[in-house]
Amino acid sequence: MTQFFQIHSQNPQKRLIDQAIEILRQGGVIAYPTDSGYALGCRLGEKKAIEKIKWLRQLDDRHNFTLVCSDLSEIGTYAKVDNSVFRLLKSHTPGAYTFILSATSEVPRLLLHPKRRSIGVRVPDHKITHALLDALGEPLMSVTLIPVGEFWPMTDPEEIRERFGAHLDLIIDGGACQLEPTTVVDLREIPPVIVREGRGDSEAFR
Repeated sequence: MTQFFQIHSQNPQKRLIDQAIEILRQGGVIAYPTDSGYALGCRLGEKKAIEKIKWLRQLDDRHNFTLVCSDLSEIGTYAKVDNSVFRLLKSHTPGAYTFILSATSEVPRLLLHPKRRSIGVRVPDHKITHALLDALGEPLMSVTLIPVGEFWPMTDPEEIRERFGAHLDLIIDGGACQLEPTTVVDLREIPPVIVREGRGDSEAFR
């Protein structure tokens, strides 16, 4: 049965955050708010949960999954970051950006692009997301909740419950989110490549 938690967007209730973490640790899939729409998330390496997310979004093996991290130091554990990339990341995190980087050996193989060994990383600017990450102590494996055949991420938790509730272990209602998805920037080479224009200002990467 899907659980539905109403969590305050500015002062997340610790009791509910802790319950959400327990669901994640048991291999659950959650829908949670970010600074650019709602996202689906699970723990790293949870194969069944990752397969469920891929099925819900109808993603193939070429899709770049995203590790949602609490800060820059956590990104450095899972992605290769040199000095020039670090400066760009520092200037644009937290924020509505997803950065594609070369993965380190810490990233489970089932999350990697099969040919490029790349991974998406991001540090959102959202208090519920950070409360989850702080309590979990590791990144969330995540994808934006964009229904198949649609362009915009979902922003209404009640609609998420109506459309996807039967397949999720938890939906966190943190109120309405921003409609635009993240700006996606490939930082594996300099100059960077803007893969998708979104909410984050892309001018600094041109």
